[in-house]
Amino acid sequence: MDVGAKRGGPRERALRLGAHMSIAGGMPLAVGRAASVGATALQVFVKSSNQWAARPFLAGESLAFRAAARTAGLERHTVAHASYLVNLASPDDVLWRRSVEAFREEMERCAILGIPLLVVHPGAHVGSGAREGSIRVVRALDALFGALPAKGVREAAVPGGFKVLLEVTAGQGSSLGSSFEELAWILRRATCSRRVGVCFDTCHALAAGYEFRDARSYRQAFAEFDRAVGIARIRAFHLNDSKGGLGSRLDRHEHIGRGQVGLEAFRLILADRRFRGLPMVLETPKGEDLAEDRENMAVLRAMVDR
Repeated sequence: MDVGAKRGGPRERALRLGAHMSIAGGMPLAVGRAASVGATALQVFVKSSNQWAARPFLAGESLAFRAAARTAGLERHTVAHASYLVNLASPDDVLWRRSVEAFREEMERCAILGIPLLVVHPGAHVGSGAREGSIRVVRALDALFGALPAKGVREAAVPGGFKVLLEVTAGQGSSLGSSFEELAWILRRATCSRRVGVCFDTCHALAAGYEFRDARSYRQAFAEFDRAVGIARIRAFHLNDSKGGLGSRLDRHEHIGRGQVGLEAFRLILADRRFRGLPMVLETPKGEDLAEDRENMAVLRAMVDR
């Protein structure tokens, strides 16, 4: 099949496929990297993912990022991913407050950059129990959104408003978010619930024990999600194959079609009209030349209109 010939088709134009890109050298360069692989969606960190401190944006950096994203058609289809240090479920008061403050700063940086979605892992309860950890997450989200007006971050600061997305997780260790019911519990109790959605990670969902690799199980899994959480809560996808099998709890990503998720599950997601227009980004291994991103997106594009 001539994959390139399919890229202008109506179904593909409705899809938003991209990848997580490095921000090395400045935020605008991430947009250029996305454009170089033909991405129509983008995920970035808005600061170093493994440091608490965030460097100030350089003069003109945020405006250059906004302009580049607008030119590339990515303005409404860019997702940020929170630092891995943030743990909104932590039972340690000092770490919890530090996580809330760091996440608040990331929310503000998203507003400055015009990024409408910020993905975060719900966090780890570290032995305090899933219920206690979930309560901490609810408290954190309500505190964060309650503090935004005082910090000058307005809902209108980004196109269509700003949302935090809780990521479906693989369930390693004491991590929250590996069951739809845990996500639903948090969303039902957060007073800021309308500002919170879900990012569905295919690797994590399989590793957490959700089967969706054929048409029947796919319908069942997303019907279960709809009953527990509400299908409209899904605002972004991480398209990752999985090194671990069903229920393995292993958070190890693999290239599309080379892992335990397999091609059919991705075909079903791409064909699902409910998810048209949502950013769907790769978090698969790659080198500096981004060849793997091109290959993985070619595999996905080959499923469209076939």
